Amino acid sequence: MRRFAALYEALDRTTSSNAKVSALAAYFGEAPHGDAAWALYFLTGRRLKRLLPSRVLWELVRDISALPEWLLQHCYAAVGDFAEVTALLLPGPEGLAPERSLAAWIDERILPLRRMDGTQQAKALQDAWASLRPQERLVFNKLVSGEFRVGAAATLVVRALSRVANVEPSVMAHRVMGDWQPTPEVFAGFLSGDAGSGLTPYPFYLAAPLEDPVETLGDASEWLAEWKWDGIRAQALRRAGATHLWSRGEELVTPRFPEIVAALARLPEGSVLDGEILAWKEAVLPFSVLQRRIGRLDVTPRLRREAPVVFVAYDLIEENGADIRERPLVERRARLETLLGGASGAMRLSERVPGASWAERAAARESSRAQGVEGLILKRWSSPYGAGRRRGDWWKWKLDPFTMDTVMTQAHPGHGKRASLFTDYTFSVWDGESLVPVARAYSGLTDEEIRELDRWVRAHTLERHGPTRSVEPSQVFELGFEAIARSTRHRSGVAVRFPRILRWRQDKPAREADTIESLRHMLPPEPEQPRKPEQKRLFDA
Repeated sequence: MRRFAALYEALDRTTSSNAKVSALAAYFGEAPHGDAAWALYFLTGRRLKRLLPSRVLWELVRDISALPEWLLQHCYAAVGDFAEVTALLLPGPEGLAPERSLAAWIDERILPLRRMDGTQQAKALQDAWASLRPQERLVFNKLVSGEFRVGAAATLVVRALSRVANVEPSVMAHRVMGDWQPTPEVFAGFLSGDAGSGLTPYPFYLAAPLEDPVETLGDASEWLAEWKWDGIRAQALRRAGATHLWSRGEELVTPRFPEIVAALARLPEGSVLDGEILAWKEAVLPFSVLQRRIGRLDVTPRLRREAPVVFVAYDLIEENGADIRERPLVERRARLETLLGGASGAMRLSERVPGASWAERAAARESSRAQGVEGLILKRWSSPYGAGRRRGDWWKWKLDPFTMDTVMTQAHPGHGKRASLFTDYTFSVWDGESLVPVARAYSGLTDEEIRELDRWVRAHTLERHGPTRSVEPSQVFELGFEAIARSTRHRSGVAVRFPRILRWRQDKPAREADTIESLRHMLPPEPEQPRKPEQKRLFDA
């Protein structure tokens, strides 16, 4: 645990990517494989299921520290991280226990918490806290609460591990993909190349946003143009007689889309397709329709009728069991078209967007919203299938976002290093004479603007609700967002997708902000609901 806590501190104290990779590589090269396996598990974004209610931690810290509830809440608001608050408020260790490995702490002290009752959990936590230094206690708290995060992207972790194993990062990224157990044997397999199974997907290749004029890419004939879908990025694997669907978040989503699995079962053995899961009925449906299928393991016939789905394939990355990612896109696309020619139903081929020139493709891009898509994806015909967001070969050429002018009505403190500033905001539009909230956003302002707005919030607070402040409704902000849909969960009746701040409109009075009616005019037409089959009455002839 001591070594892992030191790694956490080293990663937290630097912004240098090279320094982070060096610290990670040193850890993976020195730590026992059991510890390294768990460290890799957490550092690549995996986490333990919640071991105990957060209220248990809160009440225990309150009782041990003897702080009143309001003061504990104030400390939490100031720090923004309850694991850190706990590490700081509790008394120092009563006596350091002999050093235990990270794997031993997890197996003997952390995982058993799930099987304990409240009294036993409280006793186990107090015993653990009493034997740990503050930095170790911080890491322990993050593991127990399921909130372990540190400033090291998974790509840096993969780079460090590939350095230890002396392989290319793309090779290591493939090895650590998918579902695996953090055991010494699995970690040794990652280093040797013996890890993985027929279930393992490939790392996803991601397009970077196109910020320069499209003409800077050269001749349009050197690029494939496809629609930029708004769905669930996924890989379809057909191996060993089984079909598996993996989301970009490395989640196995096979049970949620049985109609897609049935369609993909017709693929030859050893096929892996990259594509998008979409809600589809004659044409693509809004993402809000697809959301009905997300997280639902019980896919009823009614749900399948209300939210039909398809898998739209746009790349072939494994053929007859052979990895063909290094082959140029023009070759992979030709093989994909041969494989899926004429496919329909729940599996289909992503269409090419026509246009021999950039002007023709720009015109097609302008029709994106009418097609229910976000713009175009541009892929260089000569490109291999890479890993991660490599700039140069794949670009997303999205439409300009929807915009609305809103009034800031609430401010919320940030997290981590920004916990002492108000950095998250609730924005509202007019509904008659009242303001109704429509979005919450935190990105888009400069550091200087954040500090200026923080000072304004403190001077113009109307009410306090714990760490949240209701403020004078006078500051106008232009927000951008990607899509809008009806919502029964929001008081405004609408939900916007990916809201962010475009600019602080200090030139505009609050009364000139947009209305809820103007947002409703942006809503797409409601999809037709399938007609319920008529029930035959018992005494019908």
